[in-house]
Amino acid sequence: MQSKYLSAEERRQRTVEAVVALAGTQNPSDITTAAIASEMSVTQGALFRHFPSKDAIWQAVMEWVADRLLDRIDRAAEQSDSPLAALHAIFMSHIEFVIEHPGVPRMMFGELQRAESTPAKKVAHTLMKRYAERLVHKLEEAKADGEILNDTDTQAAAILFIGMIQGLVMQSMLAGNLRAAKVNAPAVIEIYCRGLSARHAHRTSQASKEPRQSRKKA
Repeated sequence: MQSKYLSAEERRQRTVEAVVALAGTQNPSDITTAAIASEMSVTQGALFRHFPSKDAIWQAVMEWVADRLLDRIDRAAEQSDSPLAALHAIFMSHIEFVIEHPGVPRMMFGELQRAESTPAKKVAHTLMKRYAERLVHKLEEAKADGEILNDTDTQAAAILFIGMIQGLVMQSMLAGNLRAAKVNAPAVIEIYCRGLSARHAHRTSQASKEPRQSRKKA
C-alpha cells in the first residue's frame, strides 16, 4: 500500500514508474488510467490530483525516459578513453537500458508512430534529436583524433548508429527475447566501428596494393 506521506513529486515519480512497468508487459496504447491506479494501489481520483490528463502522464513518462537514457549514455561516454570507445560504450549502455526497462522501446515506437502531435511525441522527437547531437559530437571528436576517416559523414553515421539499436531491439522483441539484443550488440557495434576506423581503412588499402603471389598449379 502506498504511503500517504509521499510528497506530490514522489507520487508523480511512482506514477511514471508504474506506467514503465506496465508497458513492459502489455501494449502501451492499452494502458488505462484505471490500470495505472490499480498498479499503484490508489484511486483514479488520486492519480488525477497530480496529473491533469492521461496525455500529461505520458509526457512525464517520456521525460523520464529522456532524462535517464541521456544521463546513462553521457556517463558511459565520460568513462571511455577515446571517442570511438565512447561510441562503443554508448551503444552497449543503451542496449542495457532497454533490457532493464523493456517497456521503453514499446512506448517510444508507439509515440513516434502516432499520426497526431502530442506532448509525449514532442518529447520523444526532442530525445532523438539530443541523442543524435551527442553522437555527431563524438564522431567529430573521433574524426579530429584520426580515429575515423576524415571524410566520414557524421550525420549519416549518427543515423546509422541509432538505426542499429532500433533494429536490434525490434528483432529481439519480435523473437520474444529482448536479451538477445545484448548478445548480438557487441558484434554489431564492432562492425560499425571497424567500418569507420581510419586505421582499418589504412590496413585494407595497404593490403590491396600488395602484389598477389602467383599460385602454383597442383
